[in-house]
Amino acid sequence: MESSTSKLIGARRLEGMYENVWVEFAGLARQYQPVNLGQGFPDLPVPPFLRDSMMKAIQSSDMNHQYTRGWGHPKLINALAKLYGPLLGRKLDPESEILVTVGAYESLYCCAMGLINEGDEVILIEPFFDCYVPFAKMAGAKTVCVSLRAKEDAKSSADFCWDENEIRNAFNAKTKCILLNTPHNPTGKVFSRKELELIAELCIKHDVICITDEVYEWLIYSGSEHTRIATLPGMYDRTITVGSAGKTFSVTGWKVGWSMGPSNLIKHLRVVHTNSIYHCSTITQEAVANAIETESERLGDKNCYFRQLPKMLERKRDKMAVLLKSIGVVPIIPEGGYFMMADVSPLGIKFNDGDDTSPYDYKFSRWLIKQKGIACIPPSAFYSKEHKDLSKKFIRFCFIKNDTTMTMAEEKFNEWARSLKK
Repeated sequence: MESSTSKLIGARRLEGMYENVWVEFAGLARQYQPVNLGQGFPDLPVPPFLRDSMMKAIQSSDMNHQYTRGWGHPKLINALAKLYGPLLGRKLDPESEILVTVGAYESLYCCAMGLINEGDEVILIEPFFDCYVPFAKMAGAKTVCVSLRAKEDAKSSADFCWDENEIRNAFNAKTKCILLNTPHNPTGKVFSRKELELIAELCIKHDVICITDEVYEWLIYSGSEHTRIATLPGMYDRTITVGSAGKTFSVTGWKVGWSMGPSNLIKHLRVVHTNSIYHCSTITQEAVANAIETESERLGDKNCYFRQLPKMLERKRDKMAVLLKSIGVVPIIPEGGYFMMADVSPLGIKFNDGDDTSPYDYKFSRWLIKQKGIACIPPSAFYSKEHKDLSKKFIRFCFIKNDTTMTMAEEKFNEWARSLKK
């Protein structure tokens, strides 16, 4: 038995991090084999130009199988600078203003470890992706959560709103940074320019860094527009913008991400990267560079993947909404990303299982997998302990799925709808 004084124990910074929603629900998915509309990984066919990009990387040079520049493969950082310079309204220095990482996940980790000090406060907009809190905690920071609350009759992700006084009051002399995610997971909200201008105003007033997770930047649906907060007056010099090849090209297994921002901030991320990961896969960086070069040349063309993917996903989004309505669930139509929140309270399902510790959405999500053969994710996993009740009537679905998966989902929902009529 492990004694309280034993040294054979984990670091205190890891307390409370040993369990997470992915472990449980991935396990349930393996056990019950449901239609998986839970975790956000695409099962779409990889587009030919991406396969060609990888094959070209493999075949073009033996040096692509060796170490490359630790802070980013030269071909990739130059491709990123060329693509994002016009989008950010400035000339980017690829050598000093871009860091390539093992996915956006590592970019966020480098931001936390490189910029946050023990005792700092970090503002999170909840719900938030579940790595945000552990990263801030490992850096020794206190998290201050500002909640997006759904309007009573919410139908769109735009109906998830914060209270302006609450976010103003969250900023103080101890605030080091705010971590923003737009388009937003799990709600699908695309923060409006007015909302971002408020954040910019507060960041400038309180001298705060903005870390903006924009991995779903290309997945914007009709009627919405993505504003990059780094383009607002006074914000580039205090903003780190995080991006992802996995989300951009639907190849999550390639694990290539990046951070972009002023060199005086990026240099701190580089130190963390050098002393932890040091180096990302050369071959995948070369492949991503090839893909970005291809897309940059046809950026305004109808065949551009950046335009094709949201059009295709908008159809899947709308089909997902129809399926949810068929069983009496209220879909919250996302403005961006590939997740959809759904209000399941109209079903009126109660659970008398003696479990007083699990939030309602956890109970519902387990039941849905076991009884209906449909996997989803309980969004209370993305709220602070104090505010989990805000998500009690919602569950989250992922719709970046191939036609076969969507057809299987349709069959499950149709079966459920027939049972309700009986």
